[in-house]
Amino acid sequence: MNSSNTLFSTITMIGFILFIASSLFTKQQPFFLMLTAAQLIFVPVILQLIIKIKRLHRFIIITGMVSIFILHIISSSTWSIILALIYVAFTLFVAVLGAKRFLRRGFVNWAEISIDIGMMYLFVGGLWFFSYIAGVNTGFSPLITWLTGIHFHYSAFLLCISLGLFGRLHDSKLYRWIVPMILSGPMLVAIGITFWPILEVISVLMYIFAIYSLVVLAFQTHFATRIQAVCIRLSFSALAVTIIFSFLYALGNAFGDWIIRIDFMLAFHGFFNCIIFGLLGVVGWAMSPPKTKQPSWDFPISQVRGKLIVTDDSHPGLVDDLSAFVDIKALSKTIIEFYEHTDRYQLVASIKWATWFKPFAMCYKLISKQMQQLNLPISSKETEMTGEIKRIDTRADGRVKPRAWIRKVGEQTAFVAIYSQHNTAGRTYMNIALPLPYSSMIGILQLEEIEGRLILTSEGSGDEGIYLAAGKFLFKLPLSEHFTIIETHKGHLTALHKMKIFGIPFLQIDYRIIER
Repeated sequence: MNSSNTLFSTITMIGFILFIASSLFTKQQPFFLMLTAAQLIFVPVILQLIIKIKRLHRFIIITGMVSIFILHIISSSTWSIILALIYVAFTLFVAVLGAKRFLRRGFVNWAEISIDIGMMYLFVGGLWFFSYIAGVNTGFSPLITWLTGIHFHYSAFLLCISLGLFGRLHDSKLYRWIVPMILSGPMLVAIGITFWPILEVISVLMYIFAIYSLVVLAFQTHFATRIQAVCIRLSFSALAVTIIFSFLYALGNAFGDWIIRIDFMLAFHGFFNCIIFGLLGVVGWAMSPPKTKQPSWDFPISQVRGKLIVTDDSHPGLVDDLSAFVDIKALSKTIIEFYEHTDRYQLVASIKWATWFKPFAMCYKLISKQMQQLNLPISSKETEMTGEIKRIDTRADGRVKPRAWIRKVGEQTAFVAIYSQHNTAGRTYMNIALPLPYSSMIGILQLEEIEGRLILTSEGSGDEGIYLAAGKFLFKLPLSEHFTIIETHKGHLTALHKMKIFGIPFLQIDYRIIER
């Protein structure tokens, strides 16, 4: 949506009219209008930049806005609670839209994740706002309760989404460090205020580093227009000013030596965040909202969910022709035969869980034993994995020539993996599905030959990754795996399988693969 469509849309114009009317007729103190500006103007405008507004969206947004306006002109406590609940319902609707965006994509693209989390944070702000209106005992004074609500509207919703829109224009290693710091900031600050003031100081220090880094990146980034560049850079720079006063206030809260008091924070901090950060930021992005660079997943996905039904037909190998995936000229004959005639080989495995992950592995073992899927031993003792490969009905799976490799440790099934393949942009990927209850874990692996070794990895810039398919959602998980297969001597292979979660190693499996 372009500048004219957003800044002069029906929703935006209604918001401006309601804000002016609220300013004229409000029964509250003037500083409460800082939150009203976010509720009636900033939030609706930003939403129009990130979601396609449908009739239902328009109705819910305007209903939420009208409820805020009426709150300013009535005195009835009962109606105030009802109207505040209507606004909470609106923020919940936005949070659900954010969660659905996240579930369609998963742990990929920090810019879009920042927008998703910002949308979900709005619901937290809505709850704190309701607590203030309804007089809920939060353990804090009414003013602090209100300030927490405004905190989640500005520092969480507006900042996170502004950060996400900026990420559509700029991507760098520093940006990818900044995003998790800012995304976790609102919750850390809130927890620190509630339970441990020292944590509030630490989180604000982290915020300072992230925001000042963001300002530096903003001055290095090319924007669509010069006016937009000025607006966004001033918006981020305003935060660089106000965060210093937030730090001084946090120090006072932690140590009882008040350098900055609440009345100063309301006047100075509130003005900067509302007018310069909020207004200039929203206007700047509305001038020329950047489009997402995140492609949608369009590779074939196994339709098998839950219990696997196999045919009686056996299949010799995991693939029909390894050369379809990788240049096999430098690969040993044994590696090629293992993939094309897997049933001729015996596997001996040693499972090594990372020490920090073992408690989780032992808990998961109680579930995996019942599922008979991803059911690995806890012990690192070498153990033989027996297996068979069975054909799968193509109509049930939906992919090309699916075949299931069923591996067992003793009488217990360890893995059930359905192998297939697909082609994207001239590259053939190994497309593997592991059926789970009501879902399926999908592994898309890229194959590569390096110095006679076969490398299979879920890391890359294409379709590679580990996903969870459930219903209409395809969710990229924060998991990665890497296989290295080499021939040690004729007829004998070793395979090293490493897995990480959020980039942290948690599992390693060493295989010895021997021709029968």
